[in-house]
Amino acid sequence: MFGRLPLSEQLDGLRSMLSQNEILTDVLARAATLDLPGWYVTAGCLFQTVWNVATDRPAANAIKDYDLFYFDDGDLSWDAEDAVIQAGRAVFADLPAEVEIRNEARVHLWYEQKFGVPCPPHTSTEAAIDRFAATTCCLGVRLEPDGGWRVYAPHGLSDMFNLVVRPNPVLAPREVYENKAARWKSEWPELTVLPWPN
Repeated sequence: MFGRLPLSEQLDGLRSMLSQNEILTDVLARAATLDLPGWYVTAGCLFQTVWNVATDRPAANAIKDYDLFYFDDGDLSWDAEDAVIQAGRAVFADLPAEVEIRNEARVHLWYEQKFGVPCPPHTSTEAAIDRFAATTCCLGVRLEPDGGWRVYAPHGLSDMFNLVVRPNPVLAPREVYENKAARWKSEWPELTVLPWPN
């Protein structure tokens, strides 16, 4: 239903649906205390919460981790990123879920080794979100100091609300998209998965 509403109403719907996942709202609140530059909670924990609510599953069903991305290009060393990861472990220690923290300024240093294609350096967390394998993944949310939600959704929200998985062939290879889409379809058979373009 939300996928056919005006954007302002979609944003209200997004907040309403995400708020049903108490782990997610806790991650957002705790992440704000870390005061990381350009941070967002992003990707699977967001769109999978929406899919769960839309298909009458428990809001946190089948969410394997909660991604917390930030952008700090002042120190690209692993030690600097690991210091943030360790600080986050203390903040999130008692949550019943894994929170994976990554500095998106460092992704180009390891992406090709992991995925087989080079990744140009990201210029912001938003630029990293732009390059996720599926448009539905391209979503970030953070709490602002005034308690409002900042939502970054470069491809909009309609596909997510309509349970459509659409490829975003700007960086990730085809097999990454297809593997993710197959995993999601096995968990949420209601999804419509669109093919990788030829």
